[in-house]
Amino acid sequence: MVDILHRVGITSPVAKVYEALTTVEGLSGWYTTGTHGKADQVGGVLQFRFGAGGFDMKVLDTVPGKRVLWEVIDGPEEWIGTEVAWDLEQAGDYTIVLFTHQGWKEPVEFMHHCSTKWAVFLMSLKSLLETGTGAPDPRDVKIDNWN
Repeated sequence: MVDILHRVGITSPVAKVYEALTTVEGLSGWYTTGTHGKADQVGGVLQFRFGAGGFDMKVLDTVPGKRVLWEVIDGPEEWIGTEVAWDLEQAGDYTIVLFTHQGWKEPVEFMHHCSTKWAVFLMSLKSLLETGTGAPDPRDVKIDNWN
C-alpha cells in the first residue's frame, strides 16, 4: 500500500483548524462548496460534490484539537476503502497539519493527480484560516482535465 503525505503550518489556533475540518461550514470554506452531511460525529457521513463528480466519507474518529479520520465509502474506485487522516499539533504560532491519504493499492497516475489536488486544498485551508478567504471548488486551482 502507498500513501499521500503532506505537512503544512497554519498560523491559527489548533481549535480553529479542527473546526474547519469538522463542520460543514468550515469544509465548504476551503474544500468544496458542495459539502453536506455530518462532519463532527463518529459514524457520520460527509458528502463532497465537485463539478467532476464526488465521493462520500465516513467519520471514523475525531479527537478535538488533535485528529480527524475519515474512510472513503463511495467515489472513485481507487479511493474506496482508503482513509484520510488529519493530525494536528500546536507549535508556537503555528498549527502543524500532518495530512495522510492512506491505503492506496498502487501508485496509479490518478494518485499523482490527487496528491497535487490535496496540496492545492491544503493551501486553501491555510488561506481560509490566515486570511478569511479559501479557494474551495469551484474556485480552486485547476491542474488538469480531471480538475
